[in-house]
Amino acid sequence: MFGRVKVAIMGTGKIAGVMADTLKGMKGVTCYAVGSRTMENAEKFAKFYGIKKAYGSYQELVDDPKIDLVYVATPHSEHFENVKLALNAGRNVICEKAFMLNESQAKEVFDLAKEKNLLLTEAIWTRYMPMRTKLLEVLGSNVIGEPTMLTANLGYNISYKERIAKPELGGGALLDLGVYVLNFASMVFGNDISDIASICTFNNLGMDMQDSITLRYANGKMAVLNATALANSDRSGIIYGTNGYVVVENINNPESITVYDNAYKKVATYKRPKQISGYEYEIEACVKAISEGWTECPQMPHSESLKIMNMMDFIRKSNNIRFAVDDENKITETPSMENSDMQLPDAPLGEDDDLQAASEDDA
Repeated sequence: MFGRVKVAIMGTGKIAGVMADTLKGMKGVTCYAVGSRTMENAEKFAKFYGIKKAYGSYQELVDDPKIDLVYVATPHSEHFENVKLALNAGRNVICEKAFMLNESQAKEVFDLAKEKNLLLTEAIWTRYMPMRTKLLEVLGSNVIGEPTMLTANLGYNISYKERIAKPELGGGALLDLGVYVLNFASMVFGNDISDIASICTFNNLGMDMQDSITLRYANGKMAVLNATALANSDRSGIIYGTNGYVVVENINNPESITVYDNAYKKVATYKRPKQISGYEYEIEACVKAISEGWTECPQMPHSESLKIMNMMDFIRKSNNIRFAVDDENKITETPSMENSDMQLPDAPLGEDDDLQAASEDDA
């Protein structure tokens, strides 16, 4: 790999547009190509963002030998086939969250990446951000004593969107929004979970529109998590300790971390550093991994993606939330209990909404 790393975008929705803009603002990388299901959409997107190559099929995109990294920004339902397509063509891949529809799919693509000796990682951007490191530093300083409980919520009024409403698109609040609160809990408390309790409300197609999830850990800690596609929430995460508490403003792209003591007095605040969009950190991690010959990024190793998928499988099964693929791949009966170590627009963005993408807000 010589010169600037050539990144290709698979999909032309709004989230792809944010990535295209981000890549333009980065050093050492270039947004080299875009692929869509039609040449018309690919060419419109390429022209709007100043991208050199446009392909009217995903196969043509991944067959370009100059591509160093493919960013998959298609609907959840398409991730499995799209990632396999890129890996089989010999391309390194970063795939948007939710990584796959279930754990079985995730295992299969990770095994394929290892077989091909290629990078494959999940683009759950909060895992790669400097604010994650800062939060763990604050908690590790013992300023709030021993953390014993946390709460986190994320909500946007997006239930009308097809990708949220329809089972054939991997819909529901869990895979789109719940994945963030689960990752927040995982980054803070790990994954040594002994119990998961959850309840949901549903649309007329059986997709979860609101999720309330409680995690109990083997060491007695607890996480209470909420995700809704029916309303806007304050998006906060709060970690409660024996000597105070920490408030994270906007767990979807942390803007600040504020520390309070037992007298509810503010003792410290840490602001988010200047960023392009927040997507740059996951790309930087991929560039590092590719240069080192790694098949995974340490910020989001395969084991962590599998554990989050495992939990979401369990939550879906507990609430009878089903996708067609679940009939082919048996979803998890029980959650894993293994130990583990934690936009321009703020709302989650539609993946491959082809192409109002370039100019319209999909939040």
